[in-house]
Amino acid sequence: MTASPPPTPPFRDPRLPFAKRVDDLLSRLTRDEKVSFLHQFAPAVERLGVAAFRTGQEALHGVAWMGPATVFPQAVGLGATWNPELVRRVGEAVSREVRAMRARDERVGLNVWSPTVNLLRHPLWGRNEEGYSEDPLLTSAIATAYTRGLRGDHPVYWRTAPVLKHWLAHNNETGRDVTSSSVRPRVLHEYDLRAFRATVEAGAVAGVMPAYNLVNGRPNHVSPHLREHLRTWTDQELLVCSDAGAPSNLVDSEHYFDTHEEATAAALVAGVDSFTDHGTDGSPIAARVRGALERGLLSEADVDTAVRRQLSVRFRLGEFDPDDDPHVHSGAFDTPEHRELAREAAEQAVVLLRNDGVLPLAPDTRLAVVGLLADECKLDWYSGTLIHRSTPLEALYERFGAERVRFAEGVDRVRLRTSAGTFLHVPPAPEAPDPARGAQGALDPALLAGRTDLPPLTTDAVGTEFALVDWGDGVLTLRAPDGRYLSVAEDGYVRASADQPGGWVVQETFRLERRGEHGTGHLLRHLGTGRPVSVAADGVKVAARTPETAETTEPAETAETPVTAGTAGTAETPETAEVFEVVVAEHGTDAVRRAAADADVVLVVAGNDPHIRGRETEDRTTLRLPAHQERLLEAARAANPRTVLVLVSAYPYAFEPGRLAAALWTAHGGQAAGTALARVLAGDVAPAGRLPQTWYADDADLPDLLDYDVIGGRQTYRYFEGTPLFPFGHGLSYVPFGYADLVTAVADGALHVFFTLTNAGDTTADEVAQLYTRAVEPSVPRPRRELLAHRRVTLAPGETRRLEFAVPLRAFAFWDVARGDWRLEPGRYDVLVGASSEDVRLRATVTLDGEPAAPRPVLRRGLSAADFDEHGGAALVDHTKAAGDAVTPASGGSAELLYRACDFGTGVRTVRLELAGGAGTVELSAGGARATVESPGTPGPYDYTTVEAPLPVAGGTHDLRVTLRGPLRLAHVGFSG
Repeated sequence: MTASPPPTPPFRDPRLPFAKRVDDLLSRLTRDEKVSFLHQFAPAVERLGVAAFRTGQEALHGVAWMGPATVFPQAVGLGATWNPELVRRVGEAVSREVRAMRARDERVGLNVWSPTVNLLRHPLWGRNEEGYSEDPLLTSAIATAYTRGLRGDHPVYWRTAPVLKHWLAHNNETGRDVTSSSVRPRVLHEYDLRAFRATVEAGAVAGVMPAYNLVNGRPNHVSPHLREHLRTWTDQELLVCSDAGAPSNLVDSEHYFDTHEEATAAALVAGVDSFTDHGTDGSPIAARVRGALERGLLSEADVDTAVRRQLSVRFRLGEFDPDDDPHVHSGAFDTPEHRELAREAAEQAVVLLRNDGVLPLAPDTRLAVVGLLADECKLDWYSGTLIHRSTPLEALYERFGAERVRFAEGVDRVRLRTSAGTFLHVPPAPEAPDPARGAQGALDPALLAGRTDLPPLTTDAVGTEFALVDWGDGVLTLRAPDGRYLSVAEDGYVRASADQPGGWVVQETFRLERRGEHGTGHLLRHLGTGRPVSVAADGVKVAARTPETAETTEPAETAETPVTAGTAGTAETPETAEVFEVVVAEHGTDAVRRAAADADVVLVVAGNDPHIRGRETEDRTTLRLPAHQERLLEAARAANPRTVLVLVSAYPYAFEPGRLAAALWTAHGGQAAGTALARVLAGDVAPAGRLPQTWYADDADLPDLLDYDVIGGRQTYRYFEGTPLFPFGHGLSYVPFGYADLVTAVADGALHVFFTLTNAGDTTADEVAQLYTRAVEPSVPRPRRELLAHRRVTLAPGETRRLEFAVPLRAFAFWDVARGDWRLEPGRYDVLVGASSEDVRLRATVTLDGEPAAPRPVLRRGLSAADFDEHGGAALVDHTKAAGDAVTPASGGSAELLYRACDFGTGVRTVRLELAGGAGTVELSAGGARATVESPGTPGPYDYTTVEAPLPVAGGTHDLRVTLRGPLRLAHVGFSG
């Protein structure tokens, strides 16, 4: 007899719902197998035919880290397009390349860690390039579009599974794993949560990644908001993936828990489902989970919940249904369509900031193209390897003819003379392949080693002339004549070996440190190791470490250990350090003057290198252009008044626009960046990008980097009361557009806005029509402008189109701390239509019905201390390690809190305060009554005690004012008659 084949297990049956199949597979896994699935690299279960799986494929603006791929503009550039439909197509192209690359390389994952929806609250944030906008509505619109493209449109199976980064209130690299963002309830709901919420509710998100930082004193990896908010926004199972190394940070750097078993258990219970820690080695996490189970900190049901969420994503990706998955053969890589889309996206991202008529350039214009980025196509940490490359200079040669374009990079050309009178020399390199960094792909590019196959630098009587660039704050790069940058590999030798600066710890940056007050000698300190350069018989190398500093001079940054910028090395000066004299062969400003003098128009292409001074792990220190580039710009302007500034950067700069004939900005635009810029400059394409964040005029306009109170700190275009350099939504065109015929109507729970838009020029062009509102007489501080809707429209010459926006009335609501919910305040609202947040062309005022304010029922409910209306000097901290907020003075000094319209009923006689922490005093006043309460302090910050004091407040409604003095924590205020 022939044996019957074993029955197909239910988890393999595509006719069953995913939920039943997940439950079946979960029931077949042993406890140890389930525990192993909690790590980023989940191993295979061969007995069940279940393959290995990893979370986390970076794909922010193209497939990253895995070798050649189509490179689209940086995320902030995609935000500048203000075009969700374009961004959806970019997301679709990226997902198809993920599928195509996975078909030939199983290291490529389908769970993509993109997009980043952190709001660009502060322009000095090092990761500004990764976000879309400072506005939550625009951010969610772009992020939703990108995730829909990544997901695909099949109703059941997903092409890729996007994970949003980084939950929550994360805008600083300085101390990013130990600093706490103080986020009051209104800011939480009206600002930080909104971009995440709208994107998750749209239904194309597979999960989120918590951020390294703490919010209100509690690490994001144990955030109660994951459960209280995130998981209530959708019926789908969401996979929460930790950031790299963050689970260990809960103990090692944040000291929030005493043991890793406690930390891992708390994160799992809070909602973290996949732990990214210890690289590919899942054994430490598995050991911690087993230890937590043995100690009773976790139940197997907690493990099941997390594994179920992971399996749900894997089923949606078609892993268990290869014959039914429509995306198996949907991959497409470096297609003509993708190349065209990269160019289109780069063109739409260009923002014309200023123009006195010099642009577009006439076909016979004689150009001087100068600047450090004129012949560059820069990548960032989350880029793939370029297949195609276009620089502004190359594209302008092609568009205008090489005979009409004169180039001067503007670098300082120097030789470095040693104390022995010889010069640093780059020896000839053997003929060998010269691969770009990361061309072969890597699961963790932070582990890629520098090249050691090239000879180290030596010295000789003539030396090599280096191109020296100061990127700001004295951070230098040195480039050899063959285009390779000086770099230091693991063996410590200095070589001309890098195609570009890059890596997790950049090994291509140096600093010249003057020796002696009046001397000409300098140490050349390598910033990646923190050690000065020395000259030895076997070659030039970084100086040997002294025994005292041997441990502290290792680079401190790894992909799993976030650190504060500047800690990657120490500043010891061994006796072997060489003292160099810098011999300048040519100043960059001289070359720029020569090129600019005879040109019709000068294009100064300036900006940043995405790996230097402003990147992940390093915030910027100023809005100003680096001094080197300011000198080049001034030299060009002095030589030729028809100077155009072309900024290619990951973030805003402050500069003097009035002395420029024109100015443009684009983010690093990917593989087609140069072509896009040339086409816009030549007028082949009319610019229509819009600024996705405010460009401030001066550093003095900025709040402290760690001030997350956008309301109290008057931050972003919504609250900023100064005059920006360029406002949110700003962007000019070569074509005039007319706005007219504004009509508004309230119906069916929405405000309907109608107006006409006309192309009054003679060229087809895009316009971005923007709709804002402002509460006319609000009872609480409200935004001075708030984006309600926008649309990018293409109009032919003379064409008029009627636009309609339907804005749900809930968009006019604010978070009412008195009731702990959203409230639409009745009253008048301005409706503002225009070309930017400040360029308002049409306006009307509508009166909306709503819910009137109600006093706080403090006699019945008391007051949560965090629900203040106004504050001064207060910081929010964690009430307990699991949930809740308390208030403390930000600096341990004093804090003022105001609670408006408190209903004391028929009157009260006693106040009760829930206090913890250090000793201090609490002063209260309401309705003419005053009380001072002494707090003796408690053993720990979570050991709360209740302190009572007389406070005879007459009946009725009164404002309550509270002053905290000393390092105490106030969680709750109660009253009794």
